[in-house]
This record gives sequence, C-alpha cells and structure tokens, in this order.
Amino acid sequence: MSEDKEKSIMVPLDDVPSDDVPDTADQLAHELATIQKSSKRIAIIGSRNLPITHQQIIETLAFALASQGNVIVTSGGSSGTNAAVIRGSMKANPQNLKVILPQTIGQQPSDVQDQLIGVPNIVEHSDRAMMTLADASRICNREIIDDAQQFICFLSHTSGTLHKAVGYAEETHKVVTVFYLD
Repeated sequence: MSEDKEKSIMVPLDDVPSDDVPDTADQLAHELATIQKSSKRIAIIGSRNLPITHQQIIETLAFALASQGNVIVTSGGSSGTNAAVIRGSMKANPQNLKVILPQTIGQQPSDVQDQLIGVPNIVEHSDRAMMTLADASRICNREIIDDAQQFICFLSHTSGTLHKAVGYAEETHKVVTVFYLD
C-alpha cells in the first residue's frame, strides 16, 4: 500500500439491525435547514406559574421572534408563558401570532377572553367542549407542536404535561429548546 493513500477502517454493521440505526445525518441536515430559514413557525408554550421577570423575558423573546417575521404559535392563557407570548407577539405584529385554544373561546376564563380581543388568528375546538381541560390541553399542545418547525418550552422539572410535550416534539424531529425555570 502506498503512503499517499488514506487508511480507512471498516466497521461491520451486519449485527446491527437497520431499523435501529437512526439517520442522524438527515436529521441534522433537517434541523440545520430549519434554523437557517429566515422565517419559520415557532411554537412556544410553558408553565402558567411564573414570576413577572420570567414573563417579561418570554414577552421580549416573542416580540423579537415575531418582529423578525416568524409566526408564533401558542395557546391561550391569562397568566404565565402563553400570556407573555401573546403580549409580545401582539406588540410586534399581530399577523404573526396564531393562538390555538384547547376548547372554545367561550370556555376560557373572562381574563383570557379579554386578552384574545384583537388576535386575528385564533383556532378553537368546539369538538373538545365536553373534555376535561387537562385532556383538551394535551391534545392542543400536540397540535401546536405539529403546526411549527421549532418548539420552545418554559417549564419546571416537575411539569409532567410539558415534559410529555417536549418528548413529542423531539419524536417528531422539531428543533427543541427547553428553558427550566427552577
């Protein structure tokens, strides 16, 4: 063998089932392409129980992302993450905000209904009117994630429902960013 040629090592993969080998090159290429897009659909959801300083940070983030031309997808909420996302996106560009409700506007508390005044793109689900809010919210979180290319979640380590949403986003190959608030 001449010294100019590179030496390579062959690793046999005969004993590795092909179904178990993830195509990480394709997944990384997809994530890179998503990140590099000039505008994208970004889902942002999270905890309701947040200090005002965290809400201000989330509101600023939503404002910046919507100002850059991204469509922000979230759910309704009178306090916490979703409310901050709505405030920030509405200040930047109401047309770049999509709010998906777990049920109907009429089933939302009055303060949430008030916050949604002027939001041009609201999706409500009368078909979930008889579900518990917890069940409807789980379905809603998946719908929000499915509608986006990227997912940002603000949660605590004990947020079971939000951890499941993060897991779902990862399974569906979204670009996922998680902020732990505890």
